[in-house]
Amino acid sequence: MRFLCLPGAYGSAKNFGVQLGPFAKHMGDRGLATFAFTQGAHEVEPPLGWENYFGSRPLYRFIDTVEGDAFEVVRRVRHIPRGLSPEATLRLFKPDKPIEFNWQTFRDALDGVFKTIDDDPEIDGLIGYSEGAMMAASICAEENRRWEESGIPRRIKFAIFFAGSPPLVAEGDGFVAKLADEHGTAIDIPTFHVFGSNDPLVYSSVALYNACNQEHAQLYDHGLGHLVPRDADNVEQLGDTLSVVINKINKPQDADANADGDEEADLGSDKVSGSGTQTPVSEFAADGYTISSSASSSASSAGLTAESDLDLRSSLGAESDGIVKIQLT
Repeated sequence: MRFLCLPGAYGSAKNFGVQLGPFAKHMGDRGLATFAFTQGAHEVEPPLGWENYFGSRPLYRFIDTVEGDAFEVVRRVRHIPRGLSPEATLRLFKPDKPIEFNWQTFRDALDGVFKTIDDDPEIDGLIGYSEGAMMAASICAEENRRWEESGIPRRIKFAIFFAGSPPLVAEGDGFVAKLADEHGTAIDIPTFHVFGSNDPLVYSSVALYNACNQEHAQLYDHGLGHLVPRDADNVEQLGDTLSVVINKINKPQDADANADGDEEADLGSDKVSGSGTQTPVSEFAADGYTISSSASSSASSAGLTAESDLDLRSSLGAESDGIVKIQLT
């Protein structure tokens, strides 16, 4: 399987290659996948106070946001009432009044990713982190819409989301977030959702999971923050779990294959923790979004809890055991 990899905001193809390096090497060494990297078209400077955090310049975003506070959402998380569903939590950030936004920039971003996919006929999977995961989810949702409405075959067979967000789908002159309790299933292909129970934005990852076909979706909790895990234990566990999934997707088609020729692997609806055990998703508590696991326990002992100061870089995945932060060159 060949994955197109989409970095988060203030990232780049080069930096994401480093960030995803241990995982990509492990998957490549096992013969499970190859990787191509892309990036947004809008060159940006990191927010004040974060100049040395995101890695070597230049940095990019898929979405053109020249104004506003990039971390306003993170600071507002501390005021969110506990016990809300992921979808209800996301709706708290909806502006009271409609705001003007040039959706053409988002359409251009989607078109750019589709062109990259079209230019490489071997790409049949997506990996996205943070903003890149939202873009990847939006690509999957758009492919699903084209398949249902026009019968256009889907290129993407499988998607892996690190710290993801629900997809944005076209509606009228703009786009809306496809939340499960409003719109049902948005993504019907097999998906794998990697998140950290100590990520202050974990509700967004769960909302994306809820918007996917539950028979073909799986959760993995690395127990850390808003980051891509690089430590050996998590990388190996991810490889073991994904090898089963990818082999199911790639196995020869049988008489029960879907009409579009893509067999959808039954991933079940279990959640895999960094300890390698599986926990039913129903036990994933809405109040605080925490699950006990060896990874989350070690993170909590380091002070990375959902109740921590959400402005701290540690809660967004700054350097800790097994985590390497890209430095400026």
